[in-house]
Amino acid sequence: MKKPLDPGLWTPRSPEDTRALYAEWATGYDADLDRAGYRTPGRVAAALAGHLPDRAAPILDFGCGTGLSGRALKAQGFTTIDGTDITPEMLTLAWESGMYRRVWAGEPGQLGDVSPGDYAAITAVGVVSYGAAPPETLGMLVDALAPGGLLAFSYNDSTLADDDYMDAYEAALTRSDLQFADYGPHLIEKDMGSKVFVLRRT
Repeated sequence: MKKPLDPGLWTPRSPEDTRALYAEWATGYDADLDRAGYRTPGRVAAALAGHLPDRAAPILDFGCGTGLSGRALKAQGFTTIDGTDITPEMLTLAWESGMYRRVWAGEPGQLGDVSPGDYAAITAVGVVSYGAAPPETLGMLVDALAPGGLLAFSYNDSTLADDDYMDAYEAALTRSDLQFADYGPHLIEKDMGSKVFVLRRT
C-alpha cells in the first residue's frame, strides 16, 4: 500500500476505494497526521466558535473520521457533537474517543436521518475534497441546514485548484452567505495549505 501521506492520497477514487484506504489507515491515522502537522481541524473549530456563541448547540461532524475534528470542537468548548463517517473502522475510534453524543455509519452522498434544523452547525473538515467526497457533497450539506444554520468546512490546495469543487462552492453561495474565509496551514510537513470557510444558510 502507498504511504498514507504520499501524493497519491489526493487523487480521484471511487467511494469503495476511499473506504478501503481509510479502513486500512484507521489505527495509524491520528499519529500520522500529528507528525505531519495537521492544522485544519483546529482552524475550522476556531472559525465556527467565532460565529456560534452557544457552545451547547448541536453540531454534526460530517466525515468525522477517527474524531480529530471532534477533539478540536471540544477544545473550543462545544459539548453536543454527533459524528458520521463512511468508514466503520474509523467511526469506532471516533466513538471511543468520547467526543461524540452519538455516531453513525453513513453512505456516500447521504446524511442519514437528518432534517434541516436538527443541527445549528455542520462541519466538514478535509472531507469535501479532491480524492475524498465529491463536489456535490457541499450542496447536500448546505441543504441539510435550516435558515441561519452554519456550515464550517475546508478546501485544501488540490481542491481549491479544481474547477468542479469551486463551481460547487459558488453554487452553495446562491443559498448561503459567506461569514468567514481564511487561508492557512493544512499539513505543515507537506507544505500544504487549506482555506477554511463558514457559510450561513439563507
